[in-house]
Amino acid sequence: MLSRRTVNLGILANVGFAAGAGRAVAADLRVIDLPAPWKDGGKPLAQAVWARRSIREFADKPVPVDVLSNLLWTACGVNRPATGDRTMPSWRHAMDAEIFVAAADGAWSYDAKAHRLTQVLADDIRAETGVQDFVGAAPIDLVYVSDGARLQGATGDEKRLWAFANVGFIGQNVYLFCASEGLATVFRASLNRDRLAQTLQLPPTKFVTCSQTVGYPKS
Repeated sequence: MLSRRTVNLGILANVGFAAGAGRAVAADLRVIDLPAPWKDGGKPLAQAVWARRSIREFADKPVPVDVLSNLLWTACGVNRPATGDRTMPSWRHAMDAEIFVAAADGAWSYDAKAHRLTQVLADDIRAETGVQDFVGAAPIDLVYVSDGARLQGATGDEKRLWAFANVGFIGQNVYLFCASEGLATVFRASLNRDRLAQTLQLPPTKFVTCSQTVGYPKS
């Protein structure tokens, strides 16, 4: 059962994804314990694969917090609690990939182990997550980040190679989830990675790989 604090934060997040909350000082940054992820539901795999596609036009409609919870868990959540293993594979079990959620009410870091969102910025940075016009207006832009320090044994070029491979698995998970749930999504590689890393205040070992926009399709 969700606590009153968690429910209230979830409502605030849902409203924020739709309308935005402006700027806030560091003390105002929030933490959201997401609802427990699904274990049933969704379309059969074959139907989701047939429906999978890239969509670049999004309706002006928020993504509910329970849908976001299932989306993030499907992307890279923990599906084997005893070992902490995830829904996606990772080179040499590096688990280097992280997800940041850019929404109208700021940027949030997804903690897969705790299934929790922590607000890292109160500013709306969606427009910085890509070069296409739609990224600044869509409800959610996922930013994929890799921690190079976790890619032990790989050279500089190899770190980039494996980081992009690992995030590709996550992106496909998101595609199949969106196809199953009637959401629109597109995986994107055209973005200013250095600028976005600076905006997110990433440490030197971490770097931005790709991003992915999610919302409801524009009818």
